[in-house]
Amino acid sequence: MMNNIVEGYEAGGNVMFKKFLQISRGSCGEVRSMLYLAKDLKYIDEIKVNGLLSDCMVLSKGISKLITYLDATTSNL
Repeated sequence: MMNNIVEGYEAGGNVMFKKFLQISRGSCGEVRSMLYLAKDLKYIDEIKVNGLLSDCMVLSKGISKLITYLDATTSNL
């Protein structure tokens, strides 16, 4: 996720940055999916999974807010 955000930022311009933020948000969903699988396979306990899922949701919401901000500022240009 972090690498996608950096890559989008370094690409220059809000359009590319937003695109890579959307990819990063999708990666958050992939991580959540893998956490559920890891729990089902008993690789990680439920308490740890729940904490990590919560962290992923916080990150995903933060990325969504940044996308919303970019939409608002880009449309005013």
